[in-house]
Amino acid sequence: MSDFPQNPTQNASVISQIENPFLDYLGIVSGEMKEGKANLFLELHHHHMNSWQITHGGVLMTLLDVVMAMAGRSLHDDQKGVVTVEMKTTFLQPGGVVGGRLEARSVAFHQSTTMCFCDGEIWSGDKLVAKAMGTYKYLRSLKSKAGLVKMGGSA
Repeated sequence: MSDFPQNPTQNASVISQIENPFLDYLGIVSGEMKEGKANLFLELHHHHMNSWQITHGGVLMTLLDVVMAMAGRSLHDDQKGVVTVEMKTTFLQPGGVVGGRLEARSVAFHQSTTMCFCDGEIWSGDKLVAKAMGTYKYLRSLKSKAGLVKMGGSA
């Protein structure tokens, strides 16, 4: 039997007003997002594991990136979009195994008119798994495929 979510979006609270198939696939569930703080959760499944059967570092970095972006977005009533400019991650211990649950937490500690700076952490129960610091640039929403192409995407 497949360990992949049958309907990944059934777990997701609103992380973004824009569809994000990758986050839906991972099964990331949003917690709170307000006043420069955010948290989210992930129930660990087989597809989150690396070859040692512990949570893949890329999954941990994704959680940190998303939760820090959420914290930065929460500082604006319109929750304008952000893009990652820079992110540094430190892995402190293994992130968990199938059946475990991770919580990612973030605080935006400084902002300018165009950028915000955030700290993030991942917890597995009472164990601190990873820490990160990120810099995010505020953007207006991309309302057209032309806007996406301008940023280097494909239509």
